[in-house]
Amino acid sequence: MLAQQHPEYLVKQLQEFKSGKRASPIMQGFAAALSDDDMRDIAWWLADQKAREGFATDKDLVRLGERIYRGGIADRQIAACAGCHSPTGAGIPSQYPRLKGQHAGYTAAQLKAFRDGTRANHIQMTGVAAKMNDREIQAVSDYIAGLR
Repeated sequence: MLAQQHPEYLVKQLQEFKSGKRASPIMQGFAAALSDDDMRDIAWWLADQKAREGFATDKDLVRLGERIYRGGIADRQIAACAGCHSPTGAGIPSQYPRLKGQHAGYTAAQLKAFRDGTRANHIQMTGVAAKMNDREIQAVSDYIAGLR
């Protein structure tokens, strides 16, 4: 879900796809043809689009996800997601993406890619995700999908 995403963050991701720092055969092919101006235009257009609200399905998982998102897991040194992505999931332009309402499947796939090392374009996320198990990843992803 790219609508209302921070344009600075989107430009950074497109540049990383183009350079190969972030791997995705589809996105690398798309980004390869874009100029810097094209990237900025696309990013600002997407930022101006209205995002649809996401939803979560499993209440128990959502409660676990909320605990992790808001407070982390101290005994395993897993930082709270809210510390970087904000309590509302709004993110921080150019540094941390807007998460609220993001599809749970996409969020889980990205966290697993960070954990498994197949996505290595953000050292902090790699470190956090490396300590999370599948249930915790799913819980946080479900919670993020329902953030408003």
